[in-house]
Amino acid sequence: QVQLVESGGGLVQPGGSLRLSCAASRSTFSLYDMAWYRQVPEKQRELVAIITSGSRADYADSVKGRFTISRDNAKNTVFLQMNNLKPEDTGVYYCYAEVFRRQYWGQGTQVTVSS
Repeated sequence: QVQLVESGGGLVQPGGSLRLSCAASRSTFSLYDMAWYRQVPEKQRELVAIITSGSRADYADSVKGRFTISRDNAKNTVFLQMNNLKPEDTGVYYCYAEVFRRQYWGQGTQVTVSS
């Protein structure tokens, strides 16, 4: 079992920045593909960014050029740096891990972009 704990959400004005963190409980973290998803009420959870065990990253078109996903395997942590935030980035952000065809989710952290 892998536990994922997110932190770093909050309220920010449009144009502002936030950095989300997700700490994993297992030392085999370097083997995991990691991702961030977000969800707003009445909509499906959508993929925001993904980083593979080999540190290859990819992003949703809506966040390209503004968000950066990264990982620190020594700290079992994945990050999502979010810059130039827009109101449409508002939602609950979930950390996701996949290893050996098993999937794990964090509890989510709220991000609200509003003036």
